[in-house]
Amino acid sequence: MMRRSVLLWIALSAACTGCGPQPPLLYCGAGIKPPVAELVEEFNRQHDAEITCDYRGSEVLLSSVKLTGKGDLYMPGDVYYVEMAEKEDLIAPDSTKTVCYFVPIILVQEKNPKEIHTLEDLLRDDVKVGLGDPEVCAIGRTTSEIFAKNGISEADVNVKFRSPTVNELGNHIELKSLDAVIVWDAVAGYVGEKGHKVTIPTEKNVISTVAVAVLKSSQYPDLAAEFVDFITSEKGREVFAKHHFTTTLPE
Repeated sequence: MMRRSVLLWIALSAACTGCGPQPPLLYCGAGIKPPVAELVEEFNRQHDAEITCDYRGSEVLLSSVKLTGKGDLYMPGDVYYVEMAEKEDLIAPDSTKTVCYFVPIILVQEKNPKEIHTLEDLLRDDVKVGLGDPEVCAIGRTTSEIFAKNGISEADVNVKFRSPTVNELGNHIELKSLDAVIVWDAVAGYVGEKGHKVTIPTEKNVISTVAVAVLKSSQYPDLAAEFVDFITSEKGREVFAKHHFTTTLPE
């Protein structure tokens, strides 16, 4: 029901959009917002541009690209969605570049009162768990892959909340309304001392590559290509690192 409502909202929004030229638009995964917002502001200042951003779940953004046929840049929380857009012939040739990497971790309340140390601890009845919605956001789809990789059935996890964005999961740990969530490492960095990070061993984890690409629908392809170069430059990597993002592929 929620998915149908989201698609209806996208369609209505597209119908209400004027026919005149629109500012350059970047569809960006909600979990990447902090560094991207900073870099967009800097890029706009340097280029006297007006790039605007739509920050939502990766799947929702892909649906918006397909339904509206508009937009200039696509940067979801996992390159999987860029690859899906490529299959739909929505991405400009040779425009995709890697930006950073998302490393999933288990985030629990400060001092880890429930003593959660492994993925298997999420199967305990006394652990209230929050997960991303796999039909809406990248962290949800990746979490499903992690469980499948480790032989864990999601039906056996005490899931109390399904989130359309990864950021909401971190908020629930800060509010102590959940015992454990699976989020990106960068999101855990924003929670700070109000949360405790439980690392998922590399051999049990699924690392996500974050990529940005120019959309074929772009009315500003040259400007969009410049932004791709800017966000993947050394300056871009510095900003992502400052916001706790992983900029080199973990071994």
